[in-house]
Amino acid sequence: MGKKTKIAVAIAAAGAAAWASTKAIATPQRRDSKTALEYDRPIVLAHRGGSHLAPEQTMAAFKNAAALGVDGFEIDIRLTKDEEIVVFHDEYVDRTSEGSGRIADMTLAQLQELNFGHQFVDLEGQFAYRDTPERIVTLKELFTAFPSLFINIDMKDAPDTYEGGLMPSKLWRLLEECDAKERVVITSFHDEQIDRFNLYAQNSVALGAGKNEVTKAYTAFTSQFKHLYNPKVDVFQIPRNFGNVIALDTKSFIHFLDQLNIPAHYWTINDPLEMKELINRGARGIVTDRPDIAMQIINEA
Repeated sequence: MGKKTKIAVAIAAAGAAAWASTKAIATPQRRDSKTALEYDRPIVLAHRGGSHLAPEQTMAAFKNAAALGVDGFEIDIRLTKDEEIVVFHDEYVDRTSEGSGRIADMTLAQLQELNFGHQFVDLEGQFAYRDTPERIVTLKELFTAFPSLFINIDMKDAPDTYEGGLMPSKLWRLLEECDAKERVVITSFHDEQIDRFNLYAQNSVALGAGKNEVTKAYTAFTSQFKHLYNPKVDVFQIPRNFGNVIALDTKSFIHFLDQLNIPAHYWTINDPLEMKELINRGARGIVTDRPDIAMQIINEA
C-alpha cells in the first residue's frame, strides 16, 4: 500500500470514527410543539393578504382572503417614525398615488394620508390600478380584525438600524397586549433579529427560520452528521429552491425537518400543480398570492 493510499485510508477511518462517536452520544432534539403550528392538514397562508387578488397588505386583501377561508396571512412589518408597527414590505413607500418616502422617516398619521390601494399586481402579474383608496394597516388593527387567524410575521427592518433595534421589544409588547402569542410565527431574514425577539419570548412564541438557520439545517441534512443538528426554530418558511441551484423542496428534506417537529411552508406558490406536488411531498403550508386557487386545492384533497 502506497503512502497516499495509507493517508486516504487513515482519513476515512478517522471520519468514520468521528461519525460513530458523535452518533453514539448525540440525540437530535425535537422542537416542542407550539399552539400556532398545531393543525391536521396543510394550511393556506395568503401572501401579503393575497397580492394578486387585491392591493397587497391592505384590509381589502385581508378581508378577501379571510372570506375565501384561508388559515391565515403571511405579512411583513416595519416600524414608523413614531414607533408604530405597520404592515408593509418595502423600506420605501413608492407605490402610492400621493407620494413616497421611507417608512421609518414617516409617522403613522403621515402614512395614513397616502393611498395604498392605488397600485397592485393583478392576476396576470402586471401592475394594475384601482380607484378605491386603501390606507396602511397597523399590526394591532390586523390582530383585532382577525382574532382567530394565524399570522406569519416577518420583521423587515435590519438589526443594525434604529428601527430594527427597537422592533423585537415593540413586537413582543404588542403580542402581549393583543394576547396574540399563540397564533403567530415570528421570523426575519436576519437570524439576529429572531434571536433578539426570543430574548423576550423565551421560546414561548413560534419562531421561523432565518437564512443562516436554513443553511445550517441543509448543510447537516446533506452530510453524515444529520444527528448533530439541533434546531433553534419551529417552522421553515422557504422557497422551493435556493439560488435556483439547491432544492429545498425534496421529500427527503421535508421528512428530515418533520422528524424534528418542524413543518415546512413554501413560498410563493401560485401554480396549482406546484401546490399539489408540494403537498404530496409533505409540505405543511402553502404561502400564495392566489388563496382562491390554494383553497380549492385543499378542499379537493
